[in-house]
Amino acid sequence: MKVKKSPTIILFGGSFDPIHNGHLAVAMFAGVHLNADQIIFIPARRNPHKKQAPIADDVSRLTMIHLAIMGKGCFGVSDCELTRPEPSYTIDTVEHYRRQYGPQANLFWLIGADMVAGLPYWHRVKELLTVCRLCIMYRGGMDKPDLTPLVDHFGQTAVDRLKNDMLETPLVDISSTEIRARIAAGQSVADFVPPPVLRFIEQKRLYRDRAADTSP
Repeated sequence: MKVKKSPTIILFGGSFDPIHNGHLAVAMFAGVHLNADQIIFIPARRNPHKKQAPIADDVSRLTMIHLAIMGKGCFGVSDCELTRPEPSYTIDTVEHYRRQYGPQANLFWLIGADMVAGLPYWHRVKELLTVCRLCIMYRGGMDKPDLTPLVDHFGQTAVDRLKNDMLETPLVDISSTEIRARIAAGQSVADFVPPPVLRFIEQKRLYRDRAADTSP
């Protein structure tokens, strides 16, 4: 009798304001490295670790993700954080998927290396580390994040797990902040976002107002 494999699900949260080719490249790289069955993009209504709300509205950001992942069977998108009251807490989202996929599923939450220092201040973070695995992504060519300061907060065993799940991603020198700035300046972003996303941005005239863009 063939034993059914426990699914491996990658959860990729963020503002995605807008989603760009770097997001897609990193997600695909993580999917291959972790042998994932599915990679789910989860746009946040508002990241509790950022002062500013996203520039584009929720529907537009969700639509851009749908457009960006069309035809990519392993990619999915969820509006679960957009339909909850603010702010978006990672633990709530992970528990949602833990209930959906069951205790045997391998759940990964992707985070950038720039978020490591703030981990001790995440909402219910110690519980989070027990219900999923955090995969810390750092850019190729950069030094690995130093996780030593986290030992006092989480203990050596938890930090060792974080180290084991660290992932050096391809070097993609692009950010949503840069894309918004280029659009506001009237410059092309055709090389940075998928064509359907570019058409949507142009049709909706998103990110044209530089004065409104104060978010990271």
